[in-house]
Amino acid sequence: MCGRFVITSAPEALRRLFGYLDRPNFPPRYNVAPTQPLPVVTIENGARQFRLMRWGFVPAWVKDPRGFALLINARAETVTDKPAFKNAMRRRRCLIPADGWYEWSQSERKRPYFIHRRDGQPFGFAALAETWSGPNGEELDTVAIVTAAARGGLATLHPRVPVTISPGDFERWLDCAGDDTADALPLLAPPAEGEFVWHEVSTRVNRTANDDAQLILPISEQEAEAEREKPMKGSPRKRVAAASRDDSQGSLF
Repeated sequence: MCGRFVITSAPEALRRLFGYLDRPNFPPRYNVAPTQPLPVVTIENGARQFRLMRWGFVPAWVKDPRGFALLINARAETVTDKPAFKNAMRRRRCLIPADGWYEWSQSERKRPYFIHRRDGQPFGFAALAETWSGPNGEELDTVAIVTAAARGGLATLHPRVPVTISPGDFERWLDCAGDDTADALPLLAPPAEGEFVWHEVSTRVNRTANDDAQLILPISEQEAEAEREKPMKGSPRKRVAAASRDDSQGSLF
């Protein structure tokens, strides 16, 4: 699953990797959260473009986004069938640049872990975009990250993981010219075993107000023990998930 993630690579490095023409300048982010603006890579008029979109997908048929569930993830198994996502899967596939994401273990105490590629390189989340148009002409560009069933070691943290697209498959995922999903569907798979590694981090990441480089550092055994001895409080995933309903596709974790 993916409910918080990290973008720390230099803007120019991401521009070269994803091949978009724009030259945006943006600071590193260590705790990107739902409803915040995200960098998104799309294809427009045959060229890759950089766009900012709100993390929280709103289908075009929604009348009022304020009363709609927060859809931050889309299940790979149902993206071609669910009314919320099937049109976007055919016509508006996109990529979200990232350097890693956080996951909370499924033990009694929800301990956070930072997950990143073993080689330390940035990557792209498979994502779906939609522009919601309001009755007064207002527009809202929105996006959701596609997830799949976890396998291997990652499944010990959580049963769901974000789908990541390798650079060699960027064009295949982004190309929606044929209005067809046949070529893109095989890409909706969990990361290969050993591709990603992880370590426990501080529970400071639970608060979206915290956004600094210390969040992704591994904590020591002494720090981890101290974290486990703290009184238990309501976890952020429970608070957000309670407000999201769409066959579990909108839950934060």
